[in-house]
Amino acid sequence: MVGVLAIQGDFEAHRTVLEGLGADVREVRTPADLDGIAGLVIPGGESTTMTLGIEREGLAEPLRELAATGAPVLGTCAGMIMLDRGHLGVLDIATERNAFGRQVHSFEAQLDLDGVGDGVEAIFIRAPWARDVGDGVDVLAAVDDHPVAVRQGDVLAVSFHPELNGETRLHSWLLARIAATQTGGEAK
Repeated sequence: MVGVLAIQGDFEAHRTVLEGLGADVREVRTPADLDGIAGLVIPGGESTTMTLGIEREGLAEPLRELAATGAPVLGTCAGMIMLDRGHLGVLDIATERNAFGRQVHSFEAQLDLDGVGDGVEAIFIRAPWARDVGDGVDVLAAVDDHPVAVRQGDVLAVSFHPELNGETRLHSWLLARIAATQTGGEAK
């Protein structure tokens, strides 16, 4: 069972991608929704609204605990922000909101992501970047020398939206990591 945080943002698009890959998916809105979850997607959206919703529902500590158990997590766009030191503190990074500019500065790029694949189609919409990356965090891809994909253990965060264009490799990575953690497999 894969959870998709459904406080705010385009969680339904992530659900569609995961179900298309054969996963059982549960929308997560309360701590009880995390019961039995083997991995989690934190979607893009508006990070301030997401923070308020997480606080309102008492989800911050349960989300931290889920990641601390080793459950694989994928954060996209605002999901990267939510995972940083200033929010949930799951990743040893600090992020810069809207780092590439406003909505009119949205763009697409092809990225080579170490451990995920080459030519990943990335859609950046008011995207963040990691401005401070801790020693235990691997930078998987950058745009103009700014980290836009990072990984720490089984937590992968990207500053773009793979769910919008049929790009399934990040969701496939999540499902593969879930399967590997359930069978004791090595991280890739």
